[in-house]
Amino acid sequence: MAAAWEILSVACLALVELWGAIPLGLAMGLNPALVCVISAAGATFGAGGVILAGERLRSWLLCRTGRSPGKDGWARRIWERFGVAGLGLSAPLISGVPLGAAIGVALGAHPRSLMLWISAGTIIWSVILTILFSAGLQTLGWGG
Repeated sequence: MAAAWEILSVACLALVELWGAIPLGLAMGLNPALVCVISAAGATFGAGGVILAGERLRSWLLCRTGRSPGKDGWARRIWERFGVAGLGLSAPLISGVPLGAAIGVALGAHPRSLMLWISAGTIIWSVILTILFSAGLQTLGWGG
């Protein structure tokens, strides 16, 4: 059975970086299914915190400065082409979950919709990355 500190380590790292949490959990010898669930839960929880805090900060900044977000960059192009769904599904792969959530808030996404799509993207990419990292470790003979 996995030690509580191992599970907590994976969950805490997933709060800020999904790509690091999955290999860490697998390197510790945790069950890949457990690593996937804990990583997805940690990253989703981190995104929720960013969305809650970011929405308040965005409202405050817009009232104070009266400026809208910039019109350039990859996030804006994804936003204009695919909306909140595209950003939420691609953020775990491209920018990371917390930064993707912050970008969504900055671009004016509705918090519930953003949380739904960020969660969906996090779950999908957690499964894919866990399978890939686990297969890679097994191929190298390092467990997994």
